[in-house]
Amino acid sequence: MNAKVHQFHNKNDLADQLARRICQQLEEAVEQRGEAFLVVSGGSTPLPLFQRLSVQILPWAKITVLLADERWVPTHDTASNEKLVKENLLQNLAASAKFISLRTEFDDIEQAIDAVNTQVGKLPTFDVVILGMGDDGHTASLFPCSAELAEGLTTENAALAVYPTTAPHARVSLSKARLLNTRQVFLHLVGQAKQKVLTQAMRKDSQLPISEFLFREHVPVDVMLALPKE
Repeated sequence: MNAKVHQFHNKNDLADQLARRICQQLEEAVEQRGEAFLVVSGGSTPLPLFQRLSVQILPWAKITVLLADERWVPTHDTASNEKLVKENLLQNLAASAKFISLRTEFDDIEQAIDAVNTQVGKLPTFDVVILGMGDDGHTASLFPCSAELAEGLTTENAALAVYPTTAPHARVSLSKARLLNTRQVFLHLVGQAKQKVLTQAMRKDSQLPISEFLFREHVPVDVMLALPKE
């Protein structure tokens, strides 16, 4: 089953629609199972979405938020995805949501991976996973350049350490298997450059990491693409 692509004229319309869909699924999860799990990604693209979600009336105390990946930097560092999420999503009404940090209390990234695998590995199926995509076709921290890519795409563990050669900082990334253990995936993209990469990734012979998430039998995947006039 191919991913469904939804196009928008600007990033704000996209953020409005995506926020509505996420809220609906989180509400249903809490009603049916008493809790909900939302996985988000860092970067500038999701900021309008985060700000919209933060003011939604949801049972936030029953919602757990975690990241698809994290740079191995202190949580107060400007490069920290955790810092970005706490300052933009976990504000206002969403401040009562639970948050699981991938940074952990360990200084050593390999020790942290063990802790993340224990904690995140025992979580139930996620309800919503929001992914981004780089111009090189990476998603989460599953980079085409990294020696750890094959592990990230095949391991049954929840997470792994990644040492990208084309981006700064070591990373903790959730694995393909853990990210796809979800009821819904959204791929959040803005701009013509991302559309070009998406077109390449949608080809059956694509070797881009994001392609591993676009053709799923049992997980709905919706691509939310904004193409503002440039």
